[in-house]
Amino acid sequence: MSQTILITGATDGIGLETAKVLVSLGHNVLIHGRNAIKLADVEKKLNALANANQVESYLADLSKLSEVIGLASAIKNKHNKLDVLINNAGIYKTNQPISDSGIDIRFVVNTLAPYLLTQELLPLLANTSRVVNLSSAAQATVDLDALMGKKQFNDEFNAYAQSKLAITMWSFFMAQQLGDKGPNIIAINPGSLLATKMVKEGFGMPGKDINIGSNILLRASLSDEFAKASGQYFDNDLGQFAEPHKDAVDQQKNQALINAINNVLTQKL
Repeated sequence: MSQTILITGATDGIGLETAKVLVSLGHNVLIHGRNAIKLADVEKKLNALANANQVESYLADLSKLSEVIGLASAIKNKHNKLDVLINNAGIYKTNQPISDSGIDIRFVVNTLAPYLLTQELLPLLANTSRVVNLSSAAQATVDLDALMGKKQFNDEFNAYAQSKLAITMWSFFMAQQLGDKGPNIIAINPGSLLATKMVKEGFGMPGKDINIGSNILLRASLSDEFAKASGQYFDNDLGQFAEPHKDAVDQQKNQALINAINNVLTQKL
C-alpha cells in the first residue's frame, strides 16, 4: 500500500537516496529543500523514475523557525494524513554559525526545527505513523545556555554533537509523553562518516557508502521491525537497537531540555 512520506533535506545525501527508493516503490513522497532551483530539479528527476506516483516539493529554510511553521502549514493544507516523517535535514560546518534568531544554527536546524515541525504535524500523524529522527554517533551533553542562545560555541563539532544528543533526548521524551496516542518516534544514527556533503565539507574525506544510511531510513520507515520501536535508539554502526547517551534516559535532563526548547520557541516565534 502506498504511503505518504515527508523527508526534510531531500535534495542531496541520505535524504535524496532515500527519496529515490521510496518513489521507485510507488510511495507518495513529499520532499523538502532550501534551494528552489535544486528542489525543482530533484522533483523533476524523481518524477521521471519508474513507478513514480506522487512527488511534491516544499521550499523552506529550516534555520528560520517561521519558515518551519510555513512548511507545516503548507503540508497541512494539502494533506490530512502523514504516514512517515523523516527529520533528515542537518548541518555541521557553516560560515554563519549564528542564525537570525541568535542561536547556533546547529541547534536550530538539527534540534529545534525538527521538534517544531513534528509538533505542528502531529494532527496528521496517527498512532501507526512513524517519526524517524536523524541522530548521530557524535553526541555530547547539552549546554542549555547555548541552546537558548545565551552563549556561543568555539568548537563546531561540539555544537553539532550537542544538537544530535538534543534531538535524541526530545525523541525519547515525546515518545514517552504521547505513548500509544502518538506516532512511533525513533532516533537513528544512520552510520558514521558516510559519503554525504556534510562529511566531505566537514571532514575532508569521501566517506563510506551512502546507501548504508538510506537503507536504514527505509527500514525504519517501512519495515515491521520498527513498527513498535517508539522511544528507542537504533545505532547503525552496530546494526542494532542500542543504549543511547546516558543523558537521553535521564528524565530530569529530558524535561529540562524540553522546557528550554519550549521557552526558545515561545520567545522566537
